[in-house]
Amino acid sequence: MLHSWTDRRGLLIAHANEAYTWRMGSFASEFFGEGGAIARTLGEHYEPRQQQIEMAEAVAGAMKSRSKVLIEAPTGVGKSFAYLAPAIRRALDTKDRIIIATNTISLQEQLLEKDVPALRRAFEIDEEDLRIELVKGRGNYLSIRRLELASRRQDRLLADAAARRSLHVIEDWAYETEDGTLSTLPVLERPAVWDRVQSDAGNCMGRRCAHYEACFYQRARRRMEQARILICNHAIFFSDLALRAQSSDAGFLPKCDHVILDEAHSAEDVASDHFGLSLSEGRVEHLLRMLHHQRTQKGYLTHLGIDGAVVERLDAAIRAVLEAEAQSRVFFDALRRVAGGEGRSLRIREAAIVENTVTPVFRDVANRLTHLRDAVDRDEDRYELNSYMQRASAIAIEAKALVEQELAGCAYWVETTGSAGARMRVKLACSPVDVAPALREHLFERDISVTLTSATLTTTGGSFAHVKRRLGCEDAAEVRVDSPFDAAAQVKLIVDATMPDPRDPAFDDELARRVQNQAIATKGGVFALFTSIATMKRISAMIRPELEAEGLTVLVQTVDGPRPKLLEIFANDGSAVLFGVASFWQGVDVRGEALRNVIITRLPFDPPDRPLVQARHEMISEQGGDPFREDTLPRAVLRLRQGFGRLIRHRDDAGRVVILDPRIVTKSYGRGFLEALPVEPDVITEPSWV
Repeated sequence: MLHSWTDRRGLLIAHANEAYTWRMGSFASEFFGEGGAIARTLGEHYEPRQQQIEMAEAVAGAMKSRSKVLIEAPTGVGKSFAYLAPAIRRALDTKDRIIIATNTISLQEQLLEKDVPALRRAFEIDEEDLRIELVKGRGNYLSIRRLELASRRQDRLLADAAARRSLHVIEDWAYETEDGTLSTLPVLERPAVWDRVQSDAGNCMGRRCAHYEACFYQRARRRMEQARILICNHAIFFSDLALRAQSSDAGFLPKCDHVILDEAHSAEDVASDHFGLSLSEGRVEHLLRMLHHQRTQKGYLTHLGIDGAVVERLDAAIRAVLEAEAQSRVFFDALRRVAGGEGRSLRIREAAIVENTVTPVFRDVANRLTHLRDAVDRDEDRYELNSYMQRASAIAIEAKALVEQELAGCAYWVETTGSAGARMRVKLACSPVDVAPALREHLFERDISVTLTSATLTTTGGSFAHVKRRLGCEDAAEVRVDSPFDAAAQVKLIVDATMPDPRDPAFDDELARRVQNQAIATKGGVFALFTSIATMKRISAMIRPELEAEGLTVLVQTVDGPRPKLLEIFANDGSAVLFGVASFWQGVDVRGEALRNVIITRLPFDPPDRPLVQARHEMISEQGGDPFREDTLPRAVLRLRQGFGRLIRHRDDAGRVVILDPRIVTKSYGRGFLEALPVEPDVITEPSWV
């Protein structure tokens, strides 16, 4: 049961002294209140919100007591200001270091380009007073030394004219870029060329490099070490956490005193990915072709430019690469047969389901590269070969771990992907069935504060139980702040009970008709959210001609362009109909008239045949639990709330949310979905509606 705000605040700051409690409460009220620093900074664009003050106090209290807190704060509360302001205050007062991790690039951009500059003005501080830095993965940075090396050897390294043109684009960009990261690099004809010039720990010469002082990555690293607040994405944060789980000295992020995870509803999935393993056919082929491409006779080893006794070692390395190419093809072909078709994800329940032909040959490649590295004269070649050796060794180790299922508590699976006319690609992977023990040990039991926040952390009845159980933070305090919006006045929720059950053969035809009618009724401004790419493509193809005949712009994810471009077109068009899947259910912020109709085509249940879902449900059953009630339903409720939340992003927004899955009113579990939404539905029971 949730406590009152007073009680919850008491829980959060139970270990704080009274002076600090008074001071932080005063700070939040004064900073965010009428006439406060934020109001003076933002002027007429700012409206004080009690919910924002409550959240800021909760974050500050958790930092002071180094405790853990879950904060659900709906859209419009101003979450980013509510955790950034106390974080800045804390860093200024104590010199503590704070890491803020978000799941989406768009939120990182908002923090850095809008929120941090505004708060600097409000606090009247500049960069010298408080360093706040964005942390990117090392592979995002250009290596000046490696670019020079690739430029000198491009005729030997690069397979074709398109690859050389891509290198020339990078060369031209290198003279202009300020931060040397992929975010400003133009689109390349051959994106793989970036691997030849990116910063890489395995071949970094450190202070021995002639470009050490000018190096984009090293400059960023020095700024990161000096910063008191670091902003990164979930992938970097959990990758660092997984490395530290193996060795306390293995992480690349500086040690911190406080962690704030925004968009925390995604934390479990990202953490699970990084505490698991994955070996893809594309990764293996890419490394081998980087070393020696047999058809084009290009690659790092092919024309290394050495002579004498070293030639024998070079020839041995090339032969090892060719053998690794042949044996890895045998390995992935066997996995393809196990998978049984394109677009499959098949759980592997037994070890050694295929013969591991990869590990022996990649061990040999790694050994041959080590021997060659030790014999060459030039430092630049020794460091390049060292990096390739490390990659080959990692492939050998991971293939063995995956085939022999060495990681306990994981689900293992083989996955195939591909598109029309393209070769089917295959991947072998595993992830923890339950990531909570790892997060409990390596995050929540550390002597730091951890704040997890999102617009959607609770399920039916406002319960945090599901997210606490899945993340391993059972002792964390709970805070829910109210929405500043009047959902009843701004949203009309329509449930079409006349739709057939999604398992009915007539469902697709009826779905297409209702989506079409809805889009025409609101003259576009539609997000049509699907749970299946195949269904989305099928329905959009069925009704695209009719929608376009009505003058509506049709945008289909994976068909009509990349996600950022689709969003840009949608926001500026005003009469568009966007068909989207998972990534459009969350993290998308379209304000105003451009979005006025969100159509949820199906309740967002996890596919029951997904390997990780299967394993999770088996674990719950073995523990005497109910997989549907304890896992399937709570996850679907959270996703539905995310989809519903796409509509209202501002107090002036208005529109309708239409649910075309009748199970929400025909099944007993449907009440759990409806109780989690902020408005009562209008249930359509006559089929003649528009």
